Amino acid sequence: MGSRLEPEAEISPLPNADGSVAFSYAGYKVTASVNGPIETVKRDEYAFEAFVDVVSALRQLIPIRNFPRCLIQITLQVTGIPENEYANGKVTQYNMNLPIIPALLHAAILALLSGAMPLKGIATAALVIVPEATSDEKTIVDPTPVQISRARSVHVLAFTSEGDLLLSESEGQFSLADWDEVVGAARQVCFRSQDDMDTDEKAGVARPADMKQFIRTAMASKVAADLHWRIPS
Repeated sequence: MGSRLEPEAEISPLPNADGSVAFSYAGYKVTASVNGPIETVKRDEYAFEAFVDVVSALRQLIPIRNFPRCLIQITLQVTGIPENEYANGKVTQYNMNLPIIPALLHAAILALLSGAMPLKGIATAALVIVPEATSDEKTIVDPTPVQISRARSVHVLAFTSEGDLLLSESEGQFSLADWDEVVGAARQVCFRSQDDMDTDEKAGVARPADMKQFIRTAMASKVAADLHWRIPS
């Protein structure tokens, strides 16, 4: 496993957006904003459902048929990427394409939630690589830029909270057996139980961040802060 920096999120940093977030994890920093549902222009009009701009995978999470002839605009800006300590500089564009996807997805979901957008559920993503042949590990979750640059293949899988595969992207060469290992590792990250987390904590085992719990905690903290003036001391 690579970097174990904990995720961070600043909810609603953009006052002119319906929802927004500044999200960072493992060196990747993304600012996301959401506007909508708003009346769409004629050329983008969908008579019976909403048009979701930019992030097509999120259509499965948004009840788009509840917002006919409307536009839900999601804007994502990458503001930081991790440095490759061996290359003494930023990771290449080729190596950044897949590793940035989990940060983009998690930022988009947090922005949607901060804008009070109705969702069918949330989704979480995992970055998994099949390392070089000399490695003793079959897969590595949350790899470092160096590990990514040396990997035989790089994979990003995202699952909905109901367990459905939302997104699957891969680069490189891998076998069917490798793919099975990748899916298993990604599912284990996205669907960790509280018992698993407690066991890891007691054993002192470092694991990737639990993004599902992080999203819940971040939004709960935001709601508590917004309602603080209403809560008697």
